[in-house]
Amino acid sequence: MRTLKSVLVLFTLFAGISLSAQDKMANNIDNSNIALQGYSAVSYLDLGLAQRGSKNYKSEYEKVVYYFTSAEQKTTFDKNPRKYQPQFGGFCAFGIYAGAKFRVDPNKFMVKDGTYYLFLNNVELDAQQLWMAENDHSKLKKAADKNWGKLSKTHN
Repeated sequence: MRTLKSVLVLFTLFAGISLSAQDKMANNIDNSNIALQGYSAVSYLDLGLAQRGSKNYKSEYEKVVYYFTSAEQKTTFDKNPRKYQPQFGGFCAFGIYAGAKFRVDPNKFMVKDGTYYLFLNNVELDAQQLWMAENDHSKLKKAADKNWGKLSKTHN
């Protein structure tokens, strides 16, 4: 069985290319400033579902655009947008733990303690499974929080 250290090395090698300088530093967004690849932040946190939002129901918060599945979700978000911000700006939680920013698969997420985490998933690696395989999630979160303090201020 691989140690966590060897898994981190593999993660860095196989996770793909980290984000380019054109991407925003603290938010995992595309060139159109759409957060979460168009998935609803309210669906993640309140329903535990990955649901693609609609441009018919959108809000802007801190110059980032969020899509929702309904007018009700938009209203919910607008009342408390900070509550619905993804952990680590929507970058892969395991990647942040490993010290790098990676795009995510919007269907790979988990909700814990009132926040949601997104994860990379590709042919070589399922970062959500790596996170879940660790018995001490608080250790991962603590290290990721420390790394995020630096990574949120830098371009990759």
